[in-house]
Amino acid sequence: MYQPGEFIMYGSSGVCRVVKVGVLEGRTADPQRQYYTLQPIFESDVIYTPVDSGVFMRPVMTKEQAEKLIREIPSIGETMCTERNPVNLRVHYEASLQSHQCRELVSLIKGIRHKCRETEKKGRKMGQVDQRYRKKAEGLLHGELAVALGIPLEQVEDYIRERVEAVAG
Repeated sequence: MYQPGEFIMYGSSGVCRVVKVGVLEGRTADPQRQYYTLQPIFESDVIYTPVDSGVFMRPVMTKEQAEKLIREIPSIGETMCTERNPVNLRVHYEASLQSHQCRELVSLIKGIRHKCRETEKKGRKMGQVDQRYRKKAEGLLHGELAVALGIPLEQVEDYIRERVEAVAG
């Protein structure tokens, strides 16, 4: 069970701080059930969810894990999807997001960026589905890295770029 003050990854909401654990008072919730009160870090919402909910939850990675992931980015392969049907493309991208694995998010982001560069070379614009899922993947990954590294969200992309360039030498 997570404790108040801990940071967790919660489903597709990204990084949340556990505010409270206990029975929800004055609500229509089950009085016999324990709930987390979660505050998404980069949004103004509040989430109430049962402790035993089926929604994916895990602790935010440590600073050491974040640094290791960033060092490994150059060696992580791209998830390429040449699917043109928007429904099938969504299914493919959603499966990557639902893995809740940072390496998979890196792979997805790299693949979509590659696809975007190739599309632009042909004089076309990036598709809306590609844009939407790249932003979702970047939001989840960058949010977790920001919290793990203790830096502002806006600095994450530059931080990654600097570290990757330093490793590449």
